[in-house]
Amino acid sequence: MKRRSVLTSIGFGLLAQIPFVRASRAASAMAAENWFAATPESASAAEKPKWQMKADYIEACGCHLFCPCYFNQHAEHPHCEFNMAVKVREGYSGATSLTGAKYWLTGDLGDEWGTNHKGKWVVVSFDPATTKEQRDALAPMILKTYGLEWGELKVQEAAIEITRTHDIAEATLGGGKMAAMKLKREPGADGTGIVLRNVKYFGAQNNSGFELYRSIEHRSDLPGHTFSYSDRNAFLISIDTREGDSGGMGAGGK
Repeated sequence: MKRRSVLTSIGFGLLAQIPFVRASRAASAMAAENWFAATPESASAAEKPKWQMKADYIEACGCHLFCPCYFNQHAEHPHCEFNMAVKVREGYSGATSLTGAKYWLTGDLGDEWGTNHKGKWVVVSFDPATTKEQRDALAPMILKTYGLEWGELKVQEAAIEITRTHDIAEATLGGGKMAAMKLKREPGADGTGIVLRNVKYFGAQNNSGFELYRSIEHRSDLPGHTFSYSDRNAFLISIDTREGDSGGMGAGGK
């Protein structure tokens, strides 16, 4: 039977329609009107996007540096297993402030994301400090940013910790028992790092550039979804995503 699009079947009621479970110490059940450019005559506060956020990402995947997904329709392998630890720097949805909210995506893009806009699986984790109102607002924003129909999509709650010290960035999910990333910045020719600019990040309208890192540790220990990598693609990036037309991907067509 043909699977319905997640955007159709879930839409803006994502959290209301996906089983939500709290992670425990013993076990954790795996439980987007276009925004037009306003003229000076028409510009007003009422015409600002209904939702918008700027978010900081720590991200790693199973491809070698740099991930070919951003320039092609397929990953390096028939899979692209990833972790994304995200903190909203500033944002809103209607009257709900999203500033400070944290979420984590673990999943596999699979082999059809660039040709059929289908991802294999994804687990969305919200930090316990993220309120229900923030989660309900973030759900459709996450779906619009990536624009994929997921074969499997689950939501859970787990603690998210993100740190950055000098050339090392680290993030843990569930105290490191569910997923973890430890990344080292690529020094570049002059030792100050490498930033890849003018490359689109999924459906986000703008981004700060890909600050290249390489994984020391990148793993998932989620039930039924385990993987582990090192010396693979990783980066830090800040994105700006909002209601309206998305930026889309480059040659990859995501």
